[in-house]
Amino acid sequence: MRFFKISVCMLLSFVAAEAMAIDVGDKAPSFEATDDRDETWKSSDHVGKKILVVYFYPADMTGGCTAQACGYRDKMDSFTADGVEVVGVSGDSAKNHRVFKKAHQLNFTLLADTDGKVAKAFGVPVTLGEKTVTKIIDGTETDLLRTATAKRWTFVIGLDGKIAYKDSAVNAKQDPEKIEEVIKSLK
Repeated sequence: MRFFKISVCMLLSFVAAEAMAIDVGDKAPSFEATDDRDETWKSSDHVGKKILVVYFYPADMTGGCTAQACGYRDKMDSFTADGVEVVGVSGDSAKNHRVFKKAHQLNFTLLADTDGKVAKAFGVPVTLGEKTVTKIIDGTETDLLRTATAKRWTFVIGLDGKIAYKDSAVNAKQDPEKIEEVIKSLK
């Protein structure tokens, strides 16, 4: 009986978290976070000025996350020409983001959501807890500390400030191409 009660509680908490997720047509949440330059990035300075792609990813310097980020990097000229701004969000620190951007020549902003508040504002499942990954970067062993791990979700915020597209089952490698098609459909 105890197992049943615990299972029901876990299921209800999962359903409640999903119910809190924002959806297409909802107003995008207002948020701010530290960017990869250690400056405060405020959504209010960006929403409504360009179409905004906000993609959540688990961690810097990992296979799927790197493929997704490099896909956005490679399509940035097209996105910029279409009046689109791309922002990646993870629980990595601003320092980790700088390392990630340098290692892969990323040409868009990365936000440090170290407490998971931005992910939670969008309803993205996030797990809090420290995790350190050691990577060889420029021939040097580097420890990367992450304090929150978000699921891989992507949102497109239209010029009206509302969610124009949401994907909660993102394929990392295909995401930039899929978003490029979504942007074309919005024009």
